[in-house]
Amino acid sequence: MLQGKRIILGITGSIAAYKACYIIRGLIKKGAEVQTVITPAGKEFITPITLSALTSKPVISEFFAQRDGTWNSHVNLGLWADAMVIAPATAATIGKMANGVADNMLITTYLSAKAPVFVAPAMDLDMFAHPSTKRNLDTLRSWGNHIIEPQTGELASHLVGKGRMEEPEKIIEILDRFFETRSELSNKKILITAGPTYERIDPVRFIGNYSSGKMGFALAEECANRGAEVTLIAGPVQQRTHHPNIRRIDVESAIEMYEESVRLYPEMDAGILCAAVADFTPTAVAGTKMKRGDDDLTLQLKPTHDIAATLGKMKKEGQILAGFALETDNEIRNAQSKLERKNFDFIVLNSLNDTGAGFRFDTNRISIIDRQGQSDYDLKPKSEVAKDIIDRILNL
Repeated sequence: MLQGKRIILGITGSIAAYKACYIIRGLIKKGAEVQTVITPAGKEFITPITLSALTSKPVISEFFAQRDGTWNSHVNLGLWADAMVIAPATAATIGKMANGVADNMLITTYLSAKAPVFVAPAMDLDMFAHPSTKRNLDTLRSWGNHIIEPQTGELASHLVGKGRMEEPEKIIEILDRFFETRSELSNKKILITAGPTYERIDPVRFIGNYSSGKMGFALAEECANRGAEVTLIAGPVQQRTHHPNIRRIDVESAIEMYEESVRLYPEMDAGILCAAVADFTPTAVAGTKMKRGDDDLTLQLKPTHDIAATLGKMKKEGQILAGFALETDNEIRNAQSKLERKNFDFIVLNSLNDTGAGFRFDTNRISIIDRQGQSDYDLKPKSEVAKDIIDRILNL
């Protein structure tokens, strides 16, 4: 799958920089074209002559190739690539990427890149475990960057721990697999709902919930990365989409999400109902801001339209419908009941009783339940959880 692919390999100031040579050789053997971009610190560990000899291309390091005004265009480079790989990626470079500190050619190229970006951290165990590094990696991950987790082993400090850059063969395998999966859902149309709904009480107040939309947006990105044409119906959230194959429709209330879902699902190959839709909405909305009084305030609520049940009845042969269940008690029994009542092909269960899972977190722990049984998964980033869910869609 790497045949003919154009890869930017970013190299930073780490002792693991020598492994870049093996990455280059492996990529070229598979038919890829490689352009190296190295930081000034990176040149202290490996020479540009070595890299140029392996790639048959000049190594890019500075903004200006010569003092006569010839310059290296990070914009053109970002448009040229099919993927960008930063291996090794030091704590300093990861920090600059996460905070937009564009003080070298590698970072400006990263900020200009239109292609998927893969980051392979390499540093000592305490640096990797530091809260700032974890925060920066979480930020990069939330923007759609692919983090290639470092391994545990003996480090340059002779300490043993997590921080050792993934081996070149594995990095190449990850890239190869990425390009392979990009066509798995080609010509498929997938509908995804995400985020909360807000049910207005008056012009300034609403009934809502704590959903951030992170899980639904991760699903949308994963589907698009695998070649699908995605329609994302999003409630009021701060999340952003990155992939051009995602068409986003913003809604506020349960009735708006219902109407869009019913309108769009008939033309879809699959639907994934990840949104936390309100079950009730006020029977009347005040036209002006309600004022505080001495008496208790009673709100009369009515049930909202059931999106999942409606789409379950609409589902045709060949269509797939998956749902979510967030439970606080009797989790398995409630999820199995919902699976049947809504006519889902499978349901994704997560519980508020699991630390680090549920609303607002960047991680989730799920179980996937269908009529054949239950599969349990470990706590992991929502971007990785999305892969597990879409793998199940592919199996169907």
